[in-house]
Amino acid sequence: MWVLYALLSALFAALTSVLAKIGIENVNSNLATAVRTVVVLIMAWGIVFITGKQSEVAGIGQKSWIFLILSGCATGLSWLFYYKALQTGEVSKVVPIDKFSVVISMALAFVLLRETIDIKSVIGGILITIGTFILVL
Repeated sequence: MWVLYALLSALFAALTSVLAKIGIENVNSNLATAVRTVVVLIMAWGIVFITGKQSEVAGIGQKSWIFLILSGCATGLSWLFYYKALQTGEVSKVVPIDKFSVVISMALAFVLLRETIDIKSVIGGILITIGTFILVL
C-alpha cells in the first residue's frame, strides 16, 4: 500500500505546485502560505477527529513532541521559501530544485539515522542530481 500512497502523494504534490502558481498571482507569498497552512491544519485535524485518534495526543512522548515541532518548523520554512520561489520563478524550474530534497533527505538519513548506504541508493542519488541540473539549466 505504501507505493500507492507515495504515488498519490506525488500526484497531489504536482497539483499543489500548479494550483499554487495560479493562486499566488498578485498575492504575497507569505500570506498565500498562511492560507494554505490553515487549510492543511483543518484537513489534518478533521481526519484525526473522523478517525477518532484525538485521544492519542496525550500519549505522545517528549522526544516525539520535540522532533514533531522541529519538523513542523522545517515544513513551515520549506513552504515559505517554496511559495516565494514559485511566485518569482517558473514551476518547471522551481519544482525540480525543490524535489532535490530527495537527495538531501537520503544523505541526512545515511548520516543522522545511520541508514544503510548501498550502491543503488548512491547511483539513484547521483542520477537525481544530474537530472535536477539538466532540468534547471
